[in-house]
Order: sequence, then structure tokens, then C-alpha cells
Amino acid sequence: MSPAKRVGNLFVSLKANESTPGILLILAMLLAMMLDNSPFAAIYDALLQTPAGVRVGALGLEKPLLLWINDGLMAIFFLLIGLEVKREVLEGHLSNVSKVILPGVAAIGGMLIPALFYFFFNHDNPEALKGWAIPIATDIAFALGILSLFGSRVPTSLKVFLLSLAVIDDLGAIVIIAVFYTSNLSVLSLALAACAIAGLVILNRKGVRQMAPYIILGNLLWVFVLKSGVHATLAGVVLAFAIPLKRDEHNHSPLISLEHGLHPWVMFMIMPIFAFANAGVSLSGLTFDAVTAPIPLGIVAGLFLGKQIGVFGFSYVAVKTGFCQLPDYVGWKHIYAVSLLTGIGFTMSLFVSSLAFEGESAGAAADRLGILIGSFLSAIAGAFVMYLATRSSKEPVQARG
Repeated sequence: MSPAKRVGNLFVSLKANESTPGILLILAMLLAMMLDNSPFAAIYDALLQTPAGVRVGALGLEKPLLLWINDGLMAIFFLLIGLEVKREVLEGHLSNVSKVILPGVAAIGGMLIPALFYFFFNHDNPEALKGWAIPIATDIAFALGILSLFGSRVPTSLKVFLLSLAVIDDLGAIVIIAVFYTSNLSVLSLALAACAIAGLVILNRKGVRQMAPYIILGNLLWVFVLKSGVHATLAGVVLAFAIPLKRDEHNHSPLISLEHGLHPWVMFMIMPIFAFANAGVSLSGLTFDAVTAPIPLGIVAGLFLGKQIGVFGFSYVAVKTGFCQLPDYVGWKHIYAVSLLTGIGFTMSLFVSSLAFEGESAGAAADRLGILIGSFLSAIAGAFVMYLATRSSKEPVQARG
């Protein structure tokens, strides 16, 4: 058996267990924290700052390894998100308006209220306010991993609710990154990016189904966007929207094939590498005052309190006013448990924090601390409430809104 097939079989076996990506993220986070609080801290930091480059003749691109991870590998992560969003909107759970209303309302609450909590603690500090979007994100790998621990006792409709909420949440994060974390725009680079996007649109309109032209233009788009001042990861989203979803006579879809191909690499490699590179927080000299400083406190409050209040509160009002209905076999304990799980920001929150406090070590250390604490509290509380919601019977009971 070839090495490629062995890797593929390994990914298939890992993918069968939905909790595996969450476990890998936890292990990567713990390893990063152990190294950053050990005699090997200098080696860990030096590794992330190791310069790496790509050069073709006089043209070259050189960045520290950390930025290759955050700007390069995370572009592939956002490519996967874009593929999932397009598929869900065109033929998935988000294609049915009646099914998208409740998770849409919940997602809005889950973004608005955490941001308000963060603003409350940091409104008098303009520099700290740059991190307002950190607690609005949800780490779907962690959340689904915890949900999977309860097996068949979790109604399928609840998983669909969480997935739909997370897709809308990710879409909101993409818009926020594009609008609020863009600076020093280069007109030339934006013009070149627009040409690349036009090329992708033409490929799509002409019905081109081979992936090579899309990947070539996608790589060029990534370079142009990177140089433009807009965050490079958004190139992955644009590329995803250009990939054709329509199936041929053999029921083959380029988008679905690419999504299935990328999913294991993103879940089992890219996200753990990102977590390892960004979760290192030095605890030396840590005091109670440091934990309760406005930045980490705003993030903890946003993730642990803001998420549950926003998701559950907006869902409750929407159902009780008759605006929408609870999913089949889902009760309010289930919704509350999911609202707690959405407070696990981790990967997405770390990514937004890398944009908000880029180059500011004090702010970055403070927000990483808040992300870890808020995500940990949300995970523990969410798992406990989900246990209470699913322990009464092996078969879920039809909920009454």
C-alpha cells in the first residue's frame, strides 16, 4: 500500500470519530503551553519566528513561520469554510428559509451580546477595543467534539442546529475580518486581485470543472490579497465561492470533492498546527490582577456569559413570539447546552486575536489567556448541561416550544 493511501486510510478512520479533532486541538494547546512555560520556551518562540520564504527570480515572499501558518494555512481553513457555506446555502440546511431562521437569529445574538460584554469592560481603552470581535467566534470542531461524546442521545436536529449556527457564525466572522481588520490598502494589489477574481468568475461561468485553473488563480489571488492590506485568508473564501457545485452525469461535484479532500487535512493537521503556534501563553508571574484585567475579563465574559445569553436569549424570544419553532426532538435544555458550547471560541478566537493585537505582545498574551479560560469554562458547563439534557432517556422526546 502506498504512503498516500496509508495517510488517507488513517484520516478516514480518524474522521469516523467526531471528537478526534477536538482532542487533537486540546493536545496541541497543552503542548504549546507546556513548551512556553518550560526551559524550552526560547526554542518554541524561535521556531515560530524562523524565517521562511518562496522566491522565483527577483520575486520573493518571506515571512516568519508563524505568519505562514496564520496567513497561509488558515487561508486553506477559510477555503473549507467557504466551500461549506456555499454548499449549505445552495442545497444544504441553509437552503430552506424556514430552517435557517432559528440558527440565524441565534447566531446574531451569539455575535452581538459577546461584543457588548467586551465593549463594557474595554470601552475606555481605544487600543483594547480592537479586540471586540474576539469573543464572537465559535470553534465548531471543539463544540461538535463535545456533542459527539453523548452519541445517539443527541437529536440529529440539534446537530443540524449547531452546524447551521456555526456556518452563519463563520460567515459573520468573514465579513467582520474583511471590514474591520483591513488597513493600508494597496490600489495596485487590489486591482490585480480583482483581475484574479474576474478570472475565477469566468472559469465558473464557462463551466470549467478541472481544479488546476482554479488553484493556480487562487494562489495568485492569495498573493495579491496578502499584498493589498486585506487579510490574505479571505482569498480562500473567494476561491471557494468560484468552485462549481453542479454535478455532472456521474454525480460528481468539484466543490464536494474538494471539500471532502480538504476536510481531514484541515481538521487533523492545519487546525492543530495553528493551535500549537498560537496557544502558547507564558504563566510566569501570572497574578490575579492579570487575569481580571479588562482585556481577558472582557473575553471571558463575552465567551462564557455573552454567548449563552445571546444564543439562548435570542432563540427563546424568537420561539416564544412565534417567529420560528424549535427543531424536532429538541428542548430548551438542549438549546441552552448548545448556547454554552458556542462559547468555545478557541481556534477562531485565537485567529481574530492575531489580527486585533498583531505585534502587541502584551495585548496578545492577555487575550490568549482570556480565550483559554472562557473556552474552558464554556466547554465544562456545556458538557454538564448536555449530560443533564440527555440522561433522562435514551430516546429524545419531541419538544414543545
